[in-house]
Amino acid sequence: MNEIETQARLWEMIQNAGPMVKLILFLLFLLSVFSWAIILYKLNLLRKVEKETSSFLDLFWKKRNIGEISGAVKDYSFTPLAKIFSAVYSDIPQVAGNLGQEKMKLTEGLDNLRRIAKKTASMERAWIEKSIAFLATTGNTAPFIGLFGTVWGIMNTFRSIGIKGGANIAVVGPGISEALVATAMGLFAAIPAVIGYNYILARVDRISTEMDGFSTDLIGLVEKEARRNVSPQ
Repeated sequence: MNEIETQARLWEMIQNAGPMVKLILFLLFLLSVFSWAIILYKLNLLRKVEKETSSFLDLFWKKRNIGEISGAVKDYSFTPLAKIFSAVYSDIPQVAGNLGQEKMKLTEGLDNLRRIAKKTASMERAWIEKSIAFLATTGNTAPFIGLFGTVWGIMNTFRSIGIKGGANIAVVGPGISEALVATAMGLFAAIPAVIGYNYILARVDRISTEMDGFSTDLIGLVEKEARRNVSPQ
């Protein structure tokens, strides 16, 4: 049997399936389409994020000056490091003012900046991870949805046996084949979703590690400049 005949028979089995099995196959098809859309979108987003992150880190270590880096932040719209820098930079004048006016200890001001950096990093990770939970849900549920379709199809097959009063391959073969299509479709939807979820999450974890490292380096740079510019209280 060649590939064309196999595809024709597969399509024929789907057409001859019962309403419930068709509904399940349609649901699994939608899950597969949405999963692939999320995977492709996230891979493209991660590519841009990683490219800009590398470029921003190069800029950061090249300049090592808060003021000079702030002028270039607007050119980075995807990397979360730029968002962390902007959030911390916007609060530096307030911390400096408190140092002078309320005699706040330098350590307290830096702790406040660390909280800002940590909160911004968490928000940026949530932005990058948005929608990938759908992949995990698809990977966990699609096989069981397909299995339900298989069980339903086999139940209909046994009912046909009872009506016809006999069981042979000509009677049970088509029904069982149609039922097993649901299991195959469930795996077809689940496997790419699971692989995509794990792969994307691993890359997000690497970006998150870079955010933590950058936050530490940024606060260290702020502390260095603050100790140079602010006299001890």
